[in-house]
Amino acid sequence: MPPEKSAYALARYSRSADSIRQSVDWVRSHNSQNFLESFYFQYGHQSIADLGHTVLCFEGISELAASEIEDETLWDGQAKSSRYQDFSRAGFIAPPELSGPDAERFQSAGEALLRAYTSIHGHVNEYLTGQLPRPDSMKPDAYSRNITARAFDVARYLLFWAVPTNVGQVTSIRTLEKQIKRLRISEFAEVRELGEEMSQACAEPPVCLWDEGQAEPLAPTLARHAEADEHQRQSRADLELWAKQNLPVPAGEVQRVDLLKPNDTLTEIAATLLYPVCEHSFRALYEAARAWSQAKKIEVVEVATRSRGSRDDLLRGFRGGQYCFDMLIDIGAYRDMHRHRRCHQYRQAYSGRHGYDVPDLFRKSGTETEYRAAMDAALATMQSLPEPARQYLLPFGARSRFLFKMDFAEVEYISRVRSGVKGHFSYREIAWEMKQRIEEIEPDLAKLIDATPPWIEDPLKR
Repeated sequence: MPPEKSAYALARYSRSADSIRQSVDWVRSHNSQNFLESFYFQYGHQSIADLGHTVLCFEGISELAASEIEDETLWDGQAKSSRYQDFSRAGFIAPPELSGPDAERFQSAGEALLRAYTSIHGHVNEYLTGQLPRPDSMKPDAYSRNITARAFDVARYLLFWAVPTNVGQVTSIRTLEKQIKRLRISEFAEVRELGEEMSQACAEPPVCLWDEGQAEPLAPTLARHAEADEHQRQSRADLELWAKQNLPVPAGEVQRVDLLKPNDTLTEIAATLLYPVCEHSFRALYEAARAWSQAKKIEVVEVATRSRGSRDDLLRGFRGGQYCFDMLIDIGAYRDMHRHRRCHQYRQAYSGRHGYDVPDLFRKSGTETEYRAAMDAALATMQSLPEPARQYLLPFGARSRFLFKMDFAEVEYISRVRSGVKGHFSYREIAWEMKQRIEEIEPDLAKLIDATPPWIEDPLKR
């Protein structure tokens, strides 16, 4: 059934004595759009929209756009993996905001990164082949795939946000509505256009049909109502202005994976609301806000909510978690960590001013000089380009700041699963550090986390 009709049938099923077969027969002869107009959009019965699910696929979009698409808590999907495929063959996407000399500099810088990506992959592949002979028990094809993938683990540090990828997602109508509204206010033109295309797709019959026959639109009612989320747009602008005028925060050194366990809810909310609109660490923001008066903290909350309408949800910044991990990590690791939905995630702008990681395999394979030259040149070009398009040139090896809030069960899950020997060495180290930070403040709970230390390796195991 089309998602909206499915939602109608299940909603009626819960509101009548009929069987599901009788409810489905009823829906065949009645207008689901009229029902949703009344109960979902007018009366605010949002749980109805959780009863219909849609499948959307995005092809040939940038990695940056893919990351924005995936940034929903209640999201299920898969993206093309940069760990197992050669990304040098598909080129990259030029941000539509760029033109003239800026577009030419972007093009040259992107081509240079992909040349370095191809070159370094070849050198690392050769190095690993020499260091890791094929076991007699492993077939040649499996060995070759394994070595190639391990080499991509290193080479992917040269990929950047503009490389194209594909994403498939399954979401409820309610999540899809929130997603479209959020994408329509993005700072990136590509992402705003995707929001428009998603709305259009909901109003039209699907492209791919399992069975031949008369296809109906996926979610035509949703397509009429998923407007740009003006509250989110205005709130971010208001918070950015407030931060510029009121936020002198002393700089301080923090660990790559820093953990706070806040005990003051209002202070935590104020610091979280300000985190995405500045470049300060969460610890610095939290410590600064803790010293503010109650009135100043409430002022931040009021700035964030004064544009809120009667049907707008509270912003993501009001969501909390027992454990707040502030991570200054490379973009590639973030793409992997971003998949974990049972936590609240926040990011700062991709400024390119936090440097980049240099894994030891660059030195061992003799490619460190080539890697550093490519990264330095790309980051220098990035700073010469206008915002926000410059962010497309940020390489995956560059560091940026992300905040993850979660309960202990999710800490245990991420630390255990992501530290395993099959994983990429970057997020393995992050998962291990998460356990170390827990051990510092909750030593008894840390004993429950069966994480694998990064120095335990099995490089031919995938």
